[in-house]
Amino acid sequence: MHPVDERRPLGRILLFGVQHVLVMAATPISAIFLMSATLRLDARLTVDLLSAAFVLSGVGSLIQSLGPWKFGPRLPFVMLPGGAPLVLFLAIAGQHGLPTACGAVILTALFSFVVLPLFSRLLAFFPGLVIGTMIVIVGVNLVKVGAVLVTGRPGEPGFAQPQNLLLGIATIGFTVAFYLLFSGVVRQLAVMLGLLAGTALAAALGRVPLGHAADGGLLSLPHLMPFGTPRFDLLAALPLMLYSLASMAEATGQTVINAQAVGKEIDQRVHVPRTVRGDALTSLFGGFFGLPLMVTSGENIGIVRVTGVRSRFVTATAGLALIAIGFLAPVTRAISVIPSAVVGGTAMVVFAVITVLGVQMLGRSDLDRHTSTFVCAVALALGLLPILVPGVYGGFPPNLRILLESGVAVGAFVAAVLNVLFHHVRPGVVARLAGPRAESDR
Repeated sequence: MHPVDERRPLGRILLFGVQHVLVMAATPISAIFLMSATLRLDARLTVDLLSAAFVLSGVGSLIQSLGPWKFGPRLPFVMLPGGAPLVLFLAIAGQHGLPTACGAVILTALFSFVVLPLFSRLLAFFPGLVIGTMIVIVGVNLVKVGAVLVTGRPGEPGFAQPQNLLLGIATIGFTVAFYLLFSGVVRQLAVMLGLLAGTALAAALGRVPLGHAADGGLLSLPHLMPFGTPRFDLLAALPLMLYSLASMAEATGQTVINAQAVGKEIDQRVHVPRTVRGDALTSLFGGFFGLPLMVTSGENIGIVRVTGVRSRFVTATAGLALIAIGFLAPVTRAISVIPSAVVGGTAMVVFAVITVLGVQMLGRSDLDRHTSTFVCAVALALGLLPILVPGVYGGFPPNLRILLESGVAVGAFVAAVLNVLFHHVRPGVVARLAGPRAESDR
């Protein structure tokens, strides 16, 4: 039996599953809080959406990990509300209203099912060179996300406060200490233990509002169509539908890198469509609960690599835990009080591992060829530009700007196109031009 399909003792599976949840929980919390602040939602709607985000994240994780029928690649994946799709959702909601934004999510999920057969035929144009480049961009972007959790955004009040930096760096130090000084299960739990140690330090410094965790009731149930009946507007949904193509490319890279992280041979033409179907199905449900597109998370791949625990039943257990959190309001509140600086310190380590995985994939992509080096360099330059220089496309039209500011989408597109031009089109052209010359030389 492959380690991915291994059923470990229940106690260990629960521990490792909780570790995934603690590291990933900040994403749905921050996504919903951002929605609430941007759209000025009341407290009742915010709690309702947070509950739905945890439940749908858990359902998606179960689909991707267990792989029922043709949905899910049966790899250790966790699903979460996406970052770029959330921005698109908020833009559509701001221009056309929340019912139209929910309708756009549902239309995009259906669109993914429709175009998937065509996309599957294009997977041959996503070799290790393209995917490795994309994973490096994903990793760098995620490290930046983790760093912003520690420092805050430049220009905002409280940016780079020394106490927040101390908490973030101390959390990283705790994680390193557990990984260095221990072995076995304790070492595999180093990420979670580092997070808990960082939280304990924050509590000692008075940075954890413990009283907030005891407020409110016991249960929190998500409600169907919290913004009313979805409205379907193809024109309004177009930016999100276009982004879904980039999301499919990202799902391709994550499926391949996940399989490599756990040491499992996969057929891209089979497993990648299963990942995309899992994303689309979860997003379809999410649209009816007022959520943005749900995407397969690459963050947990770093946890798998750091811990060495490859069983997909661990992430399935994490999915069950996420569902339980969605229904148990006190647990949600307890997780939400973990300081962002502590979560960011943990996230930076986990996300940096993803960057290393992309570098490893590029190392196996024949970079000794000058054309491969050139393709990788140009794709990295254009893909990292909006990440390193935020707002660089501020003068462009809104819909185009949203697409260009997705460094992952730009990097994947540029790498795929240049790979085709240099490694498929150019050799054929050179061969045809060389043919007449060879005949004339005779």
